[in-house]
Amino acid sequence: MNHLKPNMFKIFWLETKYEFFKSLRIPAFAISTIAFPTIFYVMFGLSFNQGLLGKLNTATYYLASYGTFGVIGSALFGFGVGIASERGQGWMRLKRASPMPPLAYFFAKLMVSVVFGAAIVILLTVLGSVFGNVDLSFLQIIKLLAALILGTIPFASMGMALGYLAGPNSAPAIVNLFYLPMAFASGLWVPIQFLPKIVKQIAPFLAPYHLSKLAFAAVGARPDNATWQHIGVLLVYTIVFLILAVFLYRRDDGKTYG
Repeated sequence: MNHLKPNMFKIFWLETKYEFFKSLRIPAFAISTIAFPTIFYVMFGLSFNQGLLGKLNTATYYLASYGTFGVIGSALFGFGVGIASERGQGWMRLKRASPMPPLAYFFAKLMVSVVFGAAIVILLTVLGSVFGNVDLSFLQIIKLLAALILGTIPFASMGMALGYLAGPNSAPAIVNLFYLPMAFASGLWVPIQFLPKIVKQIAPFLAPYHLSKLAFAAVGARPDNATWQHIGVLLVYTIVFLILAVFLYRRDDGKTYG
């Protein structure tokens, strides 16, 4: 039985490796996933780096918020658009017919989402440190990376469900329909205190709001006594969308969709 373990590891490794190379070769994913949060950070976090937002200067605040925005986008597009496109191309039927365990396919997408998400956070941190007076300790950077990388999981499960709900042509629009309003209403673009009252009331029910709170705490925002509440909400989102994704995966008949 021991000889099976290296083979299984090799399957997971090769699937992740080729998923990563495939993602690099798709400019719409590789460039836009990293470019959008970077451009927004330069425009709003660095260009208007004046004053404080709570205990944080503007550049540090937006490092956390646009870092959150970036990792969410990486997960939603990597899973949602990726799965929908591959279903439409018939790739999923081939995967199901192969002896590859289904978990390797989803594991590879999760790892690629994590890699791109980590690259976004590191890039924003470098930009903020060089141009925006961001002064984080090594431990704070590690905490921020850890919070946002683990925070990829609930949005990966959400993206997986969307990938089985949407067709290949409609997937980008449907993902954006979830992604952009959630990001805005959670205070990732504009600080939550400046949003309309009704949006402030909606925000605590949204997953990005809770992930951003963990990111803010990692970079030195005012201590939040509800840390476990934020983790709990993200865990609920993960479980609910994972159950939905498994149901949709089993229901999927492998046909192509237009």
